[in-house]
Amino acid sequence: MRILQVVNDMHRAGLETMLMNYYRNIDRNEIQFDFLTHRPYKSDYDDEIISMGGKMYYAPRLYPQNYLKYFKWMKDFFEAHTEYQIIHSHIDSMSYLPLLAAKKAKIPVRIAHSHNTSIDKDLKYPLKQLFRTQITNVANEYCACGKEAGRFLFGNSNFMIIPNAIETEKFVYQEEIRNTIRERLNLSDNFVVGHVGRLAYQKNHDFLIEIFAELYKMNPNVRLLLVGTGEKEKELRLKVEKKGLQEVVLFLGNRNDVNEIYQAMDVFVMPSFFEGIPVTGIEAQFSGLTCLFSDQVPKEVDFSGNCKFIPLSEGAKKWAEQVMEEGNLEERLQKSQMVNGSNYNIQNAHTILEEYYRKLKEKI
Repeated sequence: MRILQVVNDMHRAGLETMLMNYYRNIDRNEIQFDFLTHRPYKSDYDDEIISMGGKMYYAPRLYPQNYLKYFKWMKDFFEAHTEYQIIHSHIDSMSYLPLLAAKKAKIPVRIAHSHNTSIDKDLKYPLKQLFRTQITNVANEYCACGKEAGRFLFGNSNFMIIPNAIETEKFVYQEEIRNTIRERLNLSDNFVVGHVGRLAYQKNHDFLIEIFAELYKMNPNVRLLLVGTGEKEKELRLKVEKKGLQEVVLFLGNRNDVNEIYQAMDVFVMPSFFEGIPVTGIEAQFSGLTCLFSDQVPKEVDFSGNCKFIPLSEGAKKWAEQVMEEGNLEERLQKSQMVNGSNYNIQNAHTILEEYYRKLKEKI
């Protein structure tokens, strides 16, 4: 059974990492993933996918001026690849386009998967809102990372929840790794606030920097780690410089050792404008970190009892005061080990997706 996974690209980000976690752990003798991306370049995970027997396809980008070219490409693709009976699209409301092409090609199982609870206000925002209202006309199976994300894209339709599961053994707290990473980053004696996520509007880094500026006034020993890249990086670096914080805010870029970077943190802070179930929030909890989320992050993410949700309206100073109360190292290993039985552990969750695909295959 070959499942065509439809994504934007396969760089190291939350959705993409979640897909790789499932791909590494499913029974690949029975179920194989192939990936159709919408970027004309190789991404971080492409080589690993190919090494595990997967295939990579590169479709035209989803720009309005490209739509005729896109549908011609997709028509030719499905005519050449009749092996795909299940297409699983992960690009939220934009899934309308590949699933419309799949419906025209008479692909029997067309899965739309919701990973968010809102839409980025970019140039395609009006189109995304339109496609969101039409998604159930082209998909015939619905998945989501959580209840709020499912209701956002599918309304009252029934949907299957697929947990944003991770490879937990990589994230369990280890003091030795913590000390090594903190020494390497010159953070040995600092209180470290951490964030992992795309440097994009959704994640609200502008406010995170405001929070950190208030923290720094309270305690000059604090440091901020930002893991990730994105379209707002230049703007955020300028903001940090204007506030005179360039020596205490570390932009670490995309990392293949993010599991170890969590160990160096004392608290995880995510003041997002909206989220589905953030994979990085799951990873942080498995690392034993207390997580401070905005009230716009679904409370479903808190499977450890170690999360707090603060209204964005509280302001930067109130957030900073809450951050300063966290970071108890004595309880961290215990917190990290307590959560292994969760469905967010890929060792438990991969069977959920396998069984889902098996049932879909029986319908074909």
